[in-house]
Amino acid sequence: MAEKLLPDHDSNHDLEKGHNTYYTRLTRRLVLLTVVCSLVPLLVAGWGINIYYARFAKSRMISSFRTELEHHRNIIELFIKERSSKLQLIAETHSKDFLTVPSNLNDIFKLINREYRSITDLGVIDSTGRHLAYVGPYDLLDKNYSETFWFKAVMNKGIYISDMFMGFRKEPHFVIAVTATHNNEKWILRATIDTEVFRSLVENVKIGETGEVFIVNQQGIYQTSPRYSGKILDSSPFPVDEFYDGIQTCIQESYTDSNSQKKIPRQIMSQAWLSEPCWKLVVKQNYAEAFSDVNLANYAVLIFLHLSAIIILVVVILITRHMICIIKKRDGEAENLNKQLVQTGKLAAIGQLSAGVAHEINNPLAIISTERQIMIDLEMQKPISDPDFKEQFCDSMAQIDIQIHRCKRITYNLLRFARRTQSVIESFDLNDFIQEVIELMEREAGSGGIKFFSHLEENLPALQSDPSQLQQVLLNIIINAIDACENTSFGTITIRTRSTKKKPGIIISIADTGSGISPDRMEKIFDPFFTTKPVGKGTGLGLSICFSTIKRLGGNITVKSTVGEGAEFEIFLPYSPPQKLLDDMKKPDRD
Repeated sequence: MAEKLLPDHDSNHDLEKGHNTYYTRLTRRLVLLTVVCSLVPLLVAGWGINIYYARFAKSRMISSFRTELEHHRNIIELFIKERSSKLQLIAETHSKDFLTVPSNLNDIFKLINREYRSITDLGVIDSTGRHLAYVGPYDLLDKNYSETFWFKAVMNKGIYISDMFMGFRKEPHFVIAVTATHNNEKWILRATIDTEVFRSLVENVKIGETGEVFIVNQQGIYQTSPRYSGKILDSSPFPVDEFYDGIQTCIQESYTDSNSQKKIPRQIMSQAWLSEPCWKLVVKQNYAEAFSDVNLANYAVLIFLHLSAIIILVVVILITRHMICIIKKRDGEAENLNKQLVQTGKLAAIGQLSAGVAHEINNPLAIISTERQIMIDLEMQKPISDPDFKEQFCDSMAQIDIQIHRCKRITYNLLRFARRTQSVIESFDLNDFIQEVIELMEREAGSGGIKFFSHLEENLPALQSDPSQLQQVLLNIIINAIDACENTSFGTITIRTRSTKKKPGIIISIADTGSGISPDRMEKIFDPFFTTKPVGKGTGLGLSICFSTIKRLGGNITVKSTVGEGAEFEIFLPYSPPQKLLDDMKKPDRD
């Protein structure tokens, strides 16, 4: 007996070993499959969103720099243009003899600087470069400017705005000079712009800790002092391009300053030429500082993404092991069952699947609803101060509640369809029912620029029918109408109701302004599996089910269409359902 039992013991041991190997392989496959189906899409989507957000934030930052530069350029150009216009107006409306009187010139000087002191001095110069009159803090009345660069330029051009230069003052400044004619002789009205006022207009703009704004001329000479990289009238370290219209924004890689031997970090730079004078306005900031918030957000997203992936992996392994234990237990029990219980096992599996559907869909919906209520309670305890954000918050909470109920209704309808429940005949107001359908679809249609119009006949008698099935028919036709209007710049869907005297009932008309239906397809649209939509977008069952549903409710559905102008579906429904439908409802459901 011992020799006989030994092979049986070895056989059981091998069988148990084979089962363990099978369950180990099954565990690995389940873990691998779950990881591939969950973690891979999560990581791909997360990295994709992260890359998209980084690019989007970079474009927004560059756009912000361009906007900042455009704003400062407009301010500087307006400042210079306003002073130039004032000088031209004074030269055209006052004679040289009037302005050479010191008291008159002094009154004009005070008038210009009354609201905003921006002119340092004001002088009248004849065609030989000699000062005829001067108002200002410097002793320049005896100076002759005939050999200066700006004197020759203004005599040729009529108006001239100089670069920053030292001149007789021995300090950086620039002048605006205009010419006028007196007794066929040119004379010049020249103003010196207050250097400190102009520099404060440019240099006092603060962009973070490392940002700076400055101006260079066509020779690359600083016209204002940068915040860190130099001072006024020094040469800039980077070359100056030729004049161009618009704004250029670029990323300047790190380099070593040839003068200070200091390493300059990577920077974002935006630059544009002023219209007059021909100066370049530059706004720049360290790249790391400009994108610090974006990088911090990216790091946070990536950390959260990978932590989520790790948590999912751990949960998958634990759940898989638990499932394998259950499978082992069920397999052990199944081996002892009779072949007659195979069908019962299949039915139990179907029941388990139904329970899984209820658990996997309804339980998360309940959790979402609870979390929504918690957020509302928290908001009530600590109200949101921003009214716009509070309105958006309330709208979002309301929308979450709507979508939760919608998901529950969809689950209920799906289960009803799977069980093939019988029709439920009710009496309802058709016009109110259609308004609810329109409100349900307006959001989806509105995103494509499609508008609804309703012309509902008043005082219609109550309709005896199945509102659930009728709703599915109307939704299906409206969705097809929305798809037909998808390629148009705009679209409309018009729904009408009217009573008919030929047959006791109501006609529902749904007309769209979409692409229409060609004549060769009109006879096939109610055939099963016939569709004009691309592969993956339609099954060809929608209108076929609509046709059979309306027929079952005792009605009829027709369609007329013109290619390029749209289509119109007419549904006839009797006031009362057919007797055959009422008889079928009385039969017991054997499904």
